Amino acid sequence: MSFFPLFATGRGARWLAAACVAVLGAGPAWAQGTIKIGEINSYKAQPVFLEAYKKGMHLAVDEVNAAGGIGGRKLELVTRDDNASPGEAVRLADELVSRERVDLLAGTFLSHIGLALADYAQQKKKFFLASEALTDKITWQNGNPYAYRLRSSTYMLSAALVPDAIKLKKKRWAIVYPNYEYGQSAVDTFKKRMKEQQPDIEFVTEQAAPLGKLDAGSVAQAIADARPDAIFNVLFGPDLAKFVREGTTRGLFKNTPVVSVLTGEPEYLEPLRDEAPVGWIVTGYPWYSIDTPAHKAFVAAYQAKYGKESLRLGSVIGYDTIKSLAEGVKRAGGKTDAESMVKAFSGLKVPTPDGTIEYRALDHQSTLGVYVGKIALKDGKGVMVDYRYLPGETLLPPDAEVRKLRPVP
Repeated sequence: MSFFPLFATGRGARWLAAACVAVLGAGPAWAQGTIKIGEINSYKAQPVFLEAYKKGMHLAVDEVNAAGGIGGRKLELVTRDDNASPGEAVRLADELVSRERVDLLAGTFLSHIGLALADYAQQKKKFFLASEALTDKITWQNGNPYAYRLRSSTYMLSAALVPDAIKLKKKRWAIVYPNYEYGQSAVDTFKKRMKEQQPDIEFVTEQAAPLGKLDAGSVAQAIADARPDAIFNVLFGPDLAKFVREGTTRGLFKNTPVVSVLTGEPEYLEPLRDEAPVGWIVTGYPWYSIDTPAHKAFVAAYQAKYGKESLRLGSVIGYDTIKSLAEGVKRAGGKTDAESMVKAFSGLKVPTPDGTIEYRALDHQSTLGVYVGKIALKDGKGVMVDYRYLPGETLLPPDAEVRKLRPVP
């Protein structure tokens, strides 16, 4: 049967047909061209995490595009390397916006670069999703309407370890961390939360090292000389490996428990091989034994595309970044302007391999959770065992406290 009413003939039929074409075209009118995502990160400076992260992003882009894109529009990913420089990151963002005409900005691994791009987003009124940068300031002290964050923050990571640290019932603690925003923030949270629950705690030494320039022998010896009952570690990457080896050589960890942020992530655990620090309590990503249907499907898709290689935490963070942006654009009705995306991300729920997460309207932080467990050796390499997944919403402070920390709605 014809779509048009039987009485519409001649000029009326032609007019009605044109009107219907216009109306039908109005729905997917935004389905023109591609949706360009400008992604900026420290690829050369942090390759272990970010090579897998980029693979995760491309897997998600392929999945979205294979399913028809978003309202018929395909995703296009444009990446840039910031050379671990906030100034370079801002310059690249400006180039991506003005020359490449990207619709959305995303990325950053290092906290100070995440802060720089969040500030750029506010100044230029451009939507920005910080995928990995961990500093609490992105969503709290320096929070602004145009910046959201995917990864669990330093507060959430440190808070995830506090219950296990309290159970140790140790009074004298040593702390070692990289001396920049991420490390400082993680230490501040750990100390505050520990003092709240264990008022008699003492921090007998704090070893702050420049990122990537740890004098591991001197630091390990300084901690040994302080005779702590336990250690809180925030080092990662090559600094972590050096510290583990020097500490093990000196017998530092033999009778001294260690609570450590990030160490269970394959990026940092696998390079240690059989030197992995058995018994450390860590946050991480035990992808090899997570048994949920959603996560198993993600691992299968990732390995089908890239071979049977090990996954990294970066793999799932990159994947979740693109999936989050895609869901945001869908919720915005295909619009990618900053105001529409800000509104769409407020309370946005996104299915991920680790369950559905939500981008909180309160502070723009996602509720992506944290895996906490212990390190053990299996087949000559370190793995996480006895782990549990802590949903992100359980790791954040009360809303009233957040409102005091965040100066903007």
